[in-house]
Amino acid sequence: MANTFKSYTKTTVTNSLTDIYTVPSATTSIVIGISLANILDDGNTVYADVKVDKSTGDDVFLIKNAPLYDGAAFTLSDTGKIILETGDKIQAISNTASSVDILVSVLEQT
Repeated sequence: MANTFKSYTKTTVTNSLTDIYTVPSATTSIVIGISLANILDDGNTVYADVKVDKSTGDDVFLIKNAPLYDGAAFTLSDTGKIILETGDKIQAISNTASSVDILVSVLEQT
């Protein structure tokens, strides 16, 4: 079984659910951390959600309506193990179009 650390990024998360990471076939992934940043420079607060879209249909939110002030960042880390299986997705959404950058770090086991 091979273990590989990887990071996935998406610039400018939009105001509709955006796929950030999908677990490849024959892979189990452990989420290590998720970082979000407000990239607007307009003095406004944006709100972001991060969701796990399970291939089994039992979707859950990891982050819901997190306020990201002008230039602020939010990091979800050291929350215990978040295990994802083949076909599961990490998705993100912001209340303002093109306002949030996101980075997801995972350990993939194949």
